[in-house]
Amino acid sequence: MKTIVLTPTQIEQKVVRLAYQIYENNHEEKEIVIAGINGRGYLLAIWITRILRNISPLKVTLGELKIDKDNPLVQPITFSVEDKDLKGKVVLVVDDVVNSGKTLIHAVKHFLSFPTKKLRTLVMVDRSHNTYPVRADYIGVSLSTSLREHVSVELEKGKATVYLQ
Repeated sequence: MKTIVLTPTQIEQKVVRLAYQIYENNHEEKEIVIAGINGRGYLLAIWITRILRNISPLKVTLGELKIDKDNPLVQPITFSVEDKDLKGKVVLVVDDVVNSGKTLIHAVKHFLSFPTKKLRTLVMVDRSHNTYPVRADYIGVSLSTSLREHVSVELEKGKATVYLQ
């Protein structure tokens, strides 16, 4: 049985709020780089980027971070933005849900070898079951769930919904 945690309207409100928080925390920057983790993280990053471009003068560079979520050590992680374009920039890593923190920590690790100015993370749902020492800086909603429950995030335009199963 699916239980709706966030309706499309609630998700829209949370995404707008997250975009304003990002702008407030980076209003002195000229440019930020948003790294959406492939799949729903990238879709969320596109949405955040669109709103940031509408509400702020920030130059927002969007890129897709390709990572094998099941085996992040097997395939190399790649980012669609050139390395030189990260120098001295704020980088925001975006994903839909943080469960154990495994994907997020590998995504963040990818950027540690670059001379970024600041590295931050954003998730729509934080389940607080971290087994890795990583946390999200920007969170749409925190859920207290059991490990047996599953959270799914749908980001289809007009039908964006968060479900708990």
